[in-house]
Amino acid sequence: MNERIRIIVAYLVITLIWGSTWLVIKIGLAQMPPLMGAALRFVVATLVLLGIARIRKIHVPWHRRARAVYMTVALFSFSVPFAMVYWGQQYISSGLASILFGTYPFFVALFASFLLSSERLTASKLAGIVIGFSGIVTIFSNDLRFSNGAGFSGMAAIVGSALLQGFSVIILKKYAQDIESVAITMVPMAFSGALLLAASLSLESLSWKMFSTASVLSILYLGIFGSVVTFVNYFWLLKRIEAVYLSLLAFVTPILAVILGVLLLGETFDSRVYAGAALVLCGIAIAHFGEYLILRLRSGRE
Repeated sequence: MNERIRIIVAYLVITLIWGSTWLVIKIGLAQMPPLMGAALRFVVATLVLLGIARIRKIHVPWHRRARAVYMTVALFSFSVPFAMVYWGQQYISSGLASILFGTYPFFVALFASFLLSSERLTASKLAGIVIGFSGIVTIFSNDLRFSNGAGFSGMAAIVGSALLQGFSVIILKKYAQDIESVAITMVPMAFSGALLLAASLSLESLSWKMFSTASVLSILYLGIFGSVVTFVNYFWLLKRIEAVYLSLLAFVTPILAVILGVLLLGETFDSRVYAGAALVLCGIAIAHFGEYLILRLRSGRE
């Protein structure tokens, strides 16, 4: 497959799957404690990735830099951020969680401007991010609520998760170009699964009742599709396109979550969704092509 086509396909696959994960996490949390849910998600993903690595005979480097990358991803992409997401979603709606995680491109752009000389923060990128984020807020403007006094802590947890993952993805971009994407995903997920499992056994009240049909299906979906398929492709894409452009996925996935609500739950669109989607698409277009258009306009005047 031509690499350009593969990039487009990978981008679409990630977008489609991550558009459903907020809803699936919420469904799983009805029975499964948050730390255990996140832990089992990564255990399932690790087992699948081990099979892929064995079949494809993928080399897993273990030199000092590789170990540092693995631990960075384990702590700042998977274990701590996902514990925060799962915990936070107990107290706020999926729509509000989507808005708050929409801060992710801001953090990616900020860290990239300091740590990656090749990815400077341009006016068009910043304008695109701001416009795209305003579109997410527009779509979920009626969903800016939380259910109890812990809502503010839940909101802070989602934003904190976005910050940590934004930092981690830039570290990956800078130091993990030579590590295969399956290895970058598998080893940190193994560490994260073990850490979250230990935390769950120590802190959460567990019973066999948590293994309902819905929670088990949620874990399997999030482990196989929401973790293996998405993160392997995400880390593969990270080596080929700018981190800021890739982070704009965080603006598209909530739109797909709304569409899934229409298709699966019989929900209806209103004018906010159309207006918000238009702002998101406009923001992404400005972030991607704004600088190019400015240069063309300048050259035309000259």
